[in-house]
Amino acid sequence: MGTPAPEPLGLDALHRRAKELARAHAAGDPAAVARAGAHRANPLKPLKVAGAQHVLARELGFDSWPRLRAYVQRVETHGTALEHAYHEDLGSYEGRAEGLLASARDGTPGALAPFEGTGAPLTSAGARTVVAQRHGFATWSALRRHVEDLREGGEPFARAYRAVEARADGALRELLDLFPDLVTARGTNGNDLLGMATATGDERVVDLLLERGSDPNHANAHGWTPLHQTAYSDQPRLARRLLDAGAWPEVSARGEGGTPLVAALFWGHRRVTEVLEPEGVLPRNLRAAAGLGRLDVLDELVAADGTVSPAAGAHRGFYRPHSGFPPWAPSDDPQEVLDEALSWAARSDRVEALDVLVARGARVDADVYRGTALAWAAASGRVAAVGRLLALGADVDARGTFGGPDHGDGVTALHLAAQGGRREVVEALLAAGADPALRDAGHDGTAAGWAQVGGHDALAALLCEREG
Repeated sequence: MGTPAPEPLGLDALHRRAKELARAHAAGDPAAVARAGAHRANPLKPLKVAGAQHVLARELGFDSWPRLRAYVQRVETHGTALEHAYHEDLGSYEGRAEGLLASARDGTPGALAPFEGTGAPLTSAGARTVVAQRHGFATWSALRRHVEDLREGGEPFARAYRAVEARADGALRELLDLFPDLVTARGTNGNDLLGMATATGDERVVDLLLERGSDPNHANAHGWTPLHQTAYSDQPRLARRLLDAGAWPEVSARGEGGTPLVAALFWGHRRVTEVLEPEGVLPRNLRAAAGLGRLDVLDELVAADGTVSPAAGAHRGFYRPHSGFPPWAPSDDPQEVLDEALSWAARSDRVEALDVLVARGARVDADVYRGTALAWAAASGRVAAVGRLLALGADVDARGTFGGPDHGDGVTALHLAAQGGRREVVEALLAAGADPALRDAGHDGTAAGWAQVGGHDALAALLCEREG
């Protein structure tokens, strides 16, 4: 008599298994005695039903029957809609609630639906209530108590998450043997194990989850899929794996037009872009074409006289990959469309596209959303784009915004290149006359200070020397 898998994982089935174990033990079944001995000091001591329940709970990774029972009741009550807690820090759930709220305010359907379904207001308190209820708890306080007990509680999804984070494919395999439905279970805000594994970049764990039936197109509350994650993290090999497994490249997340390709182009990730581009220019708008350097599509969307077609600015509901960036509302203003595309070309080092866009009316120093073209080129380490933008008339000391609302206020390209340790860019900017003594408006720091914060001491020393 071997250790039974808990499927179907229902209270009736568990009660039945406990009774069967108690009866087998009473009959002297060697396997039942061995199972009891694994969790009791005296394996031959009579095993009542309560004792069998305890053994069964321990076999399934719970320290007690009440904890196992509470878990199973939550799963039975909420079904596949249940979200499982997996972080042990309550602050993480507060952040997820705020992120869900921001995504709902952006109009993301998956994030907006729980507010509409429960009648919760689009406020911080409402978001916390939504998060608690999606975890199977009526109140935020109840969720907090559950999270505080998470390490000792034996929750399968939390254990699987720890295995994914540790890249322990063996431990994860054992958990999936016990709880096969973990591959379809959802964590906070709808994140599944495959999405988490993709974020770690561990190919063995990703392959294991795909082998066990994980859906490569599962989207979390923000619409984010595993393929989006590979784009965000610049993981070309995993992107190829997911595409081969049937991942959809046209799915949008965090707003209309937020495809995996667009998530990659937002950061200027050239490696994963090469994997995604053959799937198509998705969506076929100006900023995507600029990020890819597709001059043929640029010609299609912007005429030589600078006339911008309506399609050029379409499908731009996506404007940030996470809520750490401030809210913004893209418009259909042709000038905005041109200027934004210029920064997308710059961050991917598409020098020829820079020339075309400027010739057709893009403003070289425009700061459409969190960064001028020069700022993005500098932050991304794009030396060729930096040089070309300066030749096209970009102000080497132009101040602007960048990143989160508390990060880049009044920064210059030199600040950003210094923080990222982009030495070649720093040298190019200094050669073009950039002033290393300028201080940003948010932190009152020079480029040398930003280099120090970024951990680039040698670069900081160079900049200090150039400050005079």
